[in-house]
Amino acid sequence: MPAKTTAALAAGLAAIAVLYLSASALVAKPSTPLSGPTETRVSVVPITFDRDDPTKTRFGKLIYRGGLNLFARSVHFGGYSAIALDSGRTRLLALSDAGSWMRATLDYDGSRLASLSNVMLGPLLDKDGSPLRSENRQDAEGMALLSGDTHEGSALVSFERDHRIMRYLFTPDRFGPPNGTIPLPKAARAMNANQGLEAIATIRSGRMEGTVVALPEYLRDRAGNLIGWLIGGPSPGTITIRRLGGFDITDAAGLPDGGLLLLERRFRYSEGVKMRIRRIAPADLRPGKLITGETLLETDDLLNIDNMEAIAVHRAQDGATVLTLMSDDNFSAFQRSLIMQFTLP
Repeated sequence: MPAKTTAALAAGLAAIAVLYLSASALVAKPSTPLSGPTETRVSVVPITFDRDDPTKTRFGKLIYRGGLNLFARSVHFGGYSAIALDSGRTRLLALSDAGSWMRATLDYDGSRLASLSNVMLGPLLDKDGSPLRSENRQDAEGMALLSGDTHEGSALVSFERDHRIMRYLFTPDRFGPPNGTIPLPKAARAMNANQGLEAIATIRSGRMEGTVVALPEYLRDRAGNLIGWLIGGPSPGTITIRRLGGFDITDAAGLPDGGLLLLERRFRYSEGVKMRIRRIAPADLRPGKLITGETLLETDDLLNIDNMEAIAVHRAQDGATVLTLMSDDNFSAFQRSLIMQFTLP
């Protein structure tokens, strides 16, 4: 390729990357929180994972089941960084890093996502029962159900900036106020303000049942590996996850067998955004072990991804393990709110 062409291509990629990174500055988060539950309508456009070959369904070790690009008129719609589904696969609960929640019914055409209905938005509540107001307090990044389901129950929520893990009770029209705090390990003091507790998950089966897994986006040991923690359960302590290819952690979800899924992201000016999903075996979830795991899917934005930040797992009626992913659009006109599903054969 001629040098002038190469330089022009590099400049174009850099310009796109600048737009991608600065998008949140161009379209800011909502300046005031929701005062209470608000119904909103979400329009959808079905998406294929491979834009050039809509018939292709196998990607890495996963099978694509369909996805949607989501649109809503509410300024509070977006920023989704944590999700959970009920066992019936139809009720979605999502948390935004702007301090709000979304409930929706997932509608299907067979096994394929078709639309979202019954969409409600509402505020995450602070200790005094009022909506979270400051940006430092609003930045919810991870969620793990403790009891109940996505309709009503309790959950742990992890926050960046003002780093904390809070225990919440929630009902169909209310989320909070928090009724407890999970103490953070001393090493958490080293977390960067915007690279803190990105992922939290619960282990619900196997020898580590009852363990909470808390993972910062980017906290490394001296060897460059990612640090996380096992909280509670039979073997609490620090874990290290091998950092592969410059990817950072954006979410995690417990698997039915007692293992763990990691959702990871890499962004560079010269190459755009990438996504990876890794599976960690139950036997590897123990303090002191350097964990590598198994890569199920790794892709760049030549396939239909965006800033993928949320992952949930449920069992389908046919017994398949279904992964649901959502993207955080940063409330930006240059990014999208996507939801998509894969099965793990």
